[in-house]
Amino acid sequence: METEFFNKSKRIGAVLALILATTGAQAKPEHGIAMYGAPQLPHDFVSLPHANPDAPKGGRIVFGEGGSFDGMNPYIQKGRAPWGVRTLVYETLMGRNYGEPFALYGLLAESIETPEDRKWVEFTLRAEARFSDGSPVTVEDVIWSFETLGTEGSARYKRSWGDIARIAKTGDRKLRIDFATDDREMALLMGLRPILQKSQWEGRDFADNTLDVPVGSGPYTVDEFETGRYVSFKRNPDYWGKDVPFMRGQANFDEVRYDYFGDSGVVFESFKAGEISTYREFNEALWESNYDFSRVTSGDVVKSVFPHKRPSGIVGYVMNTRRDQFQDWRVRDALIHAFNFEFISDAVNGGKKPRISSYFSNSVLGMKNGAADGKVAEFLAPYQDELLPGAVDGYQLPISDGSEANRKNVRRALALFEEAGYTVENGVMTGPDGPFTFDILLKVGDDENKSIMSMYVESLKRLGIEASMTIVDSAQYKERTNVYDFDMAYYWRGLSLSPGNEQKLYWGSGGIENPGTRNWMGMNSPAAEAMIDKLLTSTDETDFIAATKALDRVLTSGRYVIPKWFRDVSTVAHNKELHFPDTLPMYGDWLGFQPDVWWYEE
Repeated sequence: METEFFNKSKRIGAVLALILATTGAQAKPEHGIAMYGAPQLPHDFVSLPHANPDAPKGGRIVFGEGGSFDGMNPYIQKGRAPWGVRTLVYETLMGRNYGEPFALYGLLAESIETPEDRKWVEFTLRAEARFSDGSPVTVEDVIWSFETLGTEGSARYKRSWGDIARIAKTGDRKLRIDFATDDREMALLMGLRPILQKSQWEGRDFADNTLDVPVGSGPYTVDEFETGRYVSFKRNPDYWGKDVPFMRGQANFDEVRYDYFGDSGVVFESFKAGEISTYREFNEALWESNYDFSRVTSGDVVKSVFPHKRPSGIVGYVMNTRRDQFQDWRVRDALIHAFNFEFISDAVNGGKKPRISSYFSNSVLGMKNGAADGKVAEFLAPYQDELLPGAVDGYQLPISDGSEANRKNVRRALALFEEAGYTVENGVMTGPDGPFTFDILLKVGDDENKSIMSMYVESLKRLGIEASMTIVDSAQYKERTNVYDFDMAYYWRGLSLSPGNEQKLYWGSGGIENPGTRNWMGMNSPAAEAMIDKLLTSTDETDFIAATKALDRVLTSGRYVIPKWFRDVSTVAHNKELHFPDTLPMYGDWLGFQPDVWWYEE
């Protein structure tokens, strides 16, 4: 797919070489990069601290997944690909060390070079890097991947593409990217872009959802699959990167398999029967009561607990402010008061999980109780007039007495509805446009959220509100949420200790109309966008933390989501043959911890 973009790239190559010659004193090639300061690991590190370089290779791990898949391209809007394609088949120029808030080390790239102001970044590819078919990973593959993802991929890549001024080949194994904006994170983000094989897509529409087996440079290839039933990834015996320090102790299983089930309850039963080899339990009460089956008592299954210090993120039920009934913050606040968290939590998980109190709770980035002070107050001051109550002076979620009646909070909800222009007429909550109603969108097989929302629907009747639930399959759920076709929906956004450009995708005004963003609530907040800009351009950690705490206040006081609970530990039951390293990083059981650094041993 030759485009004018590549023609321009060729023309500016000589110019960039001259630029490099005049700015070389500002930067030098390094083995890694950190958001602030220098990366912790030395250039001659043997492996990541949380990986076991002596882990044996072999065996298999089998996961159970709810839902299904209908494609093999995880980087487009259409369809749903197996998670393993993204994590096992494709690789990036650099990879994360989860023992640091945000630090990257060379994977496909042997070095990274960027000046102090991070206006540009240059990567040097490893000479030995290969795709699974044996062909080399080239600069042309990298540039094509960046452009294709940026123009035809999902929204997360399109946004960053707009911040790139130029990208060009500067040597046989070198490419340089110049940035159009002041954003210190961009150099790191470029290191985390997946690299695809250009030749595989020649003459094809990248945006089409297909089941064609992908060609990547990662340690695994797609071996066998049946849509809706399973997909098996086999370790490539000729994997080029097995001796790269970043990969030592990783990709230890010969096979990683995902079996798909239409009902989440069936996944657990399959684990009990030994058909799958690991099960991640999210319910504290079930963790204590449901693991007395024979495979546990015999010792064939082990229960492991992993603490962590990462942000809670936001998990709950998002209100779509594109809908008229959710545009008034007082209505959203009323619906949060009507959600009887203490009663529901006790019924579902024995009240053992802490509630999410803000988007970055459980971490150093989370807002403090009470009024904002110091730099947090300073950053919010210019936006006082637009901020909702609680952003500056302090916001806390309502607490009930734990009874089913929830009288105090129901009274407050009624008062908020009244302030917003609603009255209860003949037992029906009524506004200027008639009865207040809404629908809750859920996925098939999501039994826990169905149970929670059933209790919530009953509680809303005390306010004269008739809410309904619509339950659809995974494909329909993705299709509808991509175009924001819902009133209220189950919502989950994991957040890290290194928030950056993805925050624009989550909360930026571009998501109000553009499909496929993470801004399901449709929020439009100049204050939030200003705080994101501050955390992206901060040159020291103090300002970065303050900007994130300020963003947390804007998001939480926006009252867009009815938050539920989170876990400050992960609980995983697994076959006794599955092992993990003794060293656990600050992220704990991060996304990919299993199977990345686990191994099989009798």
